[in-house]
Formats: sequence, C-alpha cells, structure tokens
Amino acid sequence: MPEMSSFKNKEEALAQIEEAGYHVFAADYPAIKNDFHWHDFDSLIYITKGELTVTEQSTGDSITVTAGTKLVAGAGVVHREESSGYSAIIGLSIAPHLLTRPVEKLPPYSN
Repeated sequence: MPEMSSFKNKEEALAQIEEAGYHVFAADYPAIKNDFHWHDFDSLIYITKGELTVTEQSTGDSITVTAGTKLVAGAGVVHREESSGYSAIIGLSIAPHLLTRPVEKLPPYSN
C-alpha cells in the first residue's frame, strides 16, 4: 500500500514537493472507478478535497483517504482507484510533459 501521512495545508504540501525535487500540479478529478494499472513514476499525492480509495492488486488491500492525507506512491505498483470526485496537489518524480502514454499502464496478466 502507499505510505500515508497527514499534512496541514497547501503551503506545507507545496514545500514538501519542492523539497523532494518533484514537479507540482493541482487537479480536480471527477468520479472515477478505474481498472488495475500502474505508473512509471513516483508521486506524492496530497488530497485537498473529497475521498479516494486505492486498492493494491497484489495484496487486495484497500485504503480510503480524505482531505489532509498525503500518499506516497511508488512507480510500478499495480493498483486501482475509486472516488466520487476529489481534488489533489500532486508531485511527480518526472516533469508532466515527459510522461509516457498511456499514463495508466495495463498490468501483465499470467494465464
């Protein structure tokens, strides 16, 4: 599961992202229920509004986080997300314009 902690405000989130040397952006996400996928970058996700549930494929474990929660998500972890909508400040380990497409990569399945 992603590492979780809390943060106090937007300024703290931005300072932590800058300290990590990550690239920052803010986003509002509509309702989502996606399939299992993975990313080829690390991320720091600061939930500022709403609720997000993340389920890891390998363990089946789920966590639900709300505003004020920080998630540290590592590259290559197969997971899925479900939310009725949320907002976040996100730090990416690579610049957004360098993201490979698709950003949500399908996991390999064994027969």
